Amino acid sequence: MRHTGRNAIGAAIAASALAFALVPSQASANDTMTERAEAAVADLPAGVLDAMERDLGLSEQEAGLQLVAEHDASLLGETLSADLDAFAGSWLTEGTELVVATTSEAEAAEITEAGATAEVVDHTLAELDSVKDALDQAAESYDTTDAPVWYVDVTTNGVVLLTSDVTEAEGFVEAAGVNAAAVDIQTSDEQPQAFYDLVGGDAYYMGGGRCSVGFSVTQGSTPGFATAGHCGTVGTSTTGYNQAAQGTFEESSFPGDDMAWVSVNSDWNTTPTVNEGEVTVSGSTEAAVGASVCRSGSTTGWHCGTIQQHNTSVTYPEGTITGVTRTSVCAEPGDSGGSYISGSQAQGVTSGGSGNCTSGGTTYHQPINPLLSAYGLDLVTG
Repeated sequence: MRHTGRNAIGAAIAASALAFALVPSQASANDTMTERAEAAVADLPAGVLDAMERDLGLSEQEAGLQLVAEHDASLLGETLSADLDAFAGSWLTEGTELVVATTSEAEAAEITEAGATAEVVDHTLAELDSVKDALDQAAESYDTTDAPVWYVDVTTNGVVLLTSDVTEAEGFVEAAGVNAAAVDIQTSDEQPQAFYDLVGGDAYYMGGGRCSVGFSVTQGSTPGFATAGHCGTVGTSTTGYNQAAQGTFEESSFPGDDMAWVSVNSDWNTTPTVNEGEVTVSGSTEAAVGASVCRSGSTTGWHCGTIQQHNTSVTYPEGTITGVTRTSVCAEPGDSGGSYISGSQAQGVTSGGSGNCTSGGTTYHQPINPLLSAYGLDLVTG
């Protein structure tokens, strides 16, 4: 433990609703959870609740309970990740039980004491990330069109490479100089592409193209919004949903990343809302693997799914992007750049994916926190 981990974890428990022992009785703990669940769904729009029922099979009460449990588990997982030397990742089961992996038996006891389920594995998250980093570096000079997706899968304690051509995937792994046994090559028909014509919250236009506002941000006193990098290059002018002059791409990165921000003129006001004010953004705590997540898009409306993996690399026809989050949420052209949100916590902006909302699909989002950090932005919250 790096900084008196037992005390740090104990503090996390005290701050978390998972610590039911801190309340007088289990009955009162349940009452508190119910009240929090009711509050969690009170401000959600009907569209989100309908999508959670349709896509996740959750009633309104179940959705509220799950959102509260996921939020608390994510906070505890975030604390444990910082305080465990042998941390190997964390995820949520379908019952919103937090599982935290470690390579240390001693740390497993600490995890259990903190209120999570411990799993002892062979590789730390840092070791797995180093394998993926090697693949990322190799992709700069190796054609990964036929092996377009790779990621660290904390639930299996390995690195997964999806491909339509096993031979090509094996060549990619060899070019990366990593142990072939460290990469699980899986056949897949995924062919990710950037959703150039997509809109999440409000539409905006760039010449002949259309994308969507992700989240309102500020850089100092300059207002603007976060969106996908593939939507425009630095200096590209935008008009709003009403075709009025709106703003300019100040910074943009694609491929490599898929992040950008647009400054807006004085005719536009930033708000802490998504999809016509239906959801108010209150923060940007990253949800854990296995948590529910919803996406708003003008083409397909609200759709929900689960977070499958963080720190995924994806090859589009334009090149490879790294550090995106893989989800089971569907999307279609017209949804790009839009908002991914878990409860009231901003997660990221829609990047691209495969499939559709009729047969189902896989979609990737650029996490919001690295975007904010890269460009020195503040998320507008309410």
